[in-house]
Amino acid sequence: MTHDVDLSQYAVHTDLALEAKEMAEEAGSPVPGVLMETAEADGIKVTRLEVQNEAGSQAIGKVIGKYVTFEVPELRTHDSELGDKVATRFAQEFERFLQQLAVPANASVLIVGLGNWNVTPDALGPLVVENTMVTRQFFELMPDQVAPGYRAVSAVAPGVLGITGIESSEIVQGIIEKTKPDVIIAIDALASRSLERVNTTIQIADTGIHPGSGIGNKRKGLTKDILGVPVVAIGVPTVVYASTLVNSAIDMMKEHFRKEQGDTSQIMGLVDQLAEQERLALVKEVLSPLKHDLLVTPKEIDQFIEDIANVIASGLNAALHEAVDSSNVAAYTH
Repeated sequence: MTHDVDLSQYAVHTDLALEAKEMAEEAGSPVPGVLMETAEADGIKVTRLEVQNEAGSQAIGKVIGKYVTFEVPELRTHDSELGDKVATRFAQEFERFLQQLAVPANASVLIVGLGNWNVTPDALGPLVVENTMVTRQFFELMPDQVAPGYRAVSAVAPGVLGITGIESSEIVQGIIEKTKPDVIIAIDALASRSLERVNTTIQIADTGIHPGSGIGNKRKGLTKDILGVPVVAIGVPTVVYASTLVNSAIDMMKEHFRKEQGDTSQIMGLVDQLAEQERLALVKEVLSPLKHDLLVTPKEIDQFIEDIANVIASGLNAALHEAVDSSNVAAYTH
């Protein structure tokens, strides 16, 4: 079935480089210039992906750079022991990530928690900032009394444009001019194509971050080109589009009927013949006029967002300060 209609506007949106690569492969497109390796232990799957050149960037729609993804399906169970293991693994991987970027052990760091603290799925950044070990004030006021193994770390949650009237990047630029950090760590909530990855996945990237990009808002980002300082992004998918959910549900129905009856054409009709992108276009066409293409988050988001913020903050504290033991990080309050 051929069409002259441009379906690119109906493409599934995802902030995860891993999902973008999977989508390119599912579409049968070649994926040149993208290297990927995976390791799994203790229920934690770590995928290291590198977009090496412009061909790779075009193939999966992600900026050239390095991406590390943690997938931990059991994170939803509020298992404190698993949370500690994830924080420890995150600390080790993040430390390795900084080393690959040639960030020295004494480099000063500014942690930026993006998002709206009044909206639970968007409160990840501010919650991480709340739990971060900040030390810059000691280096400024009493540098001779700072114990070895710590570096200057400052943190800020700049809020969102709708609350402050100021772009997050403009606030961060002003802070950079005054405090002159060597590296920025920006934390934000992301959007995923898969409900299974919502609340169970963490992504680290050296490509910076664009506030609001997960929900289609194209605004000034936090990148090295804009800020003049290397930016490492940390994100967790907390939302998925309703249209993506419906599309996934159709896929699961097809698979169920295929197992039960083998032939799905009689039950699914014309929908069975549509390619995924065409089917998603149909779903969006139905939902959009009704204003029903909502951003959806699981009902457990209140508990989860605090848990994952603690995991990330604990991992960052261990990765940024040598004096904090990265092999035994307590991510949860027991």
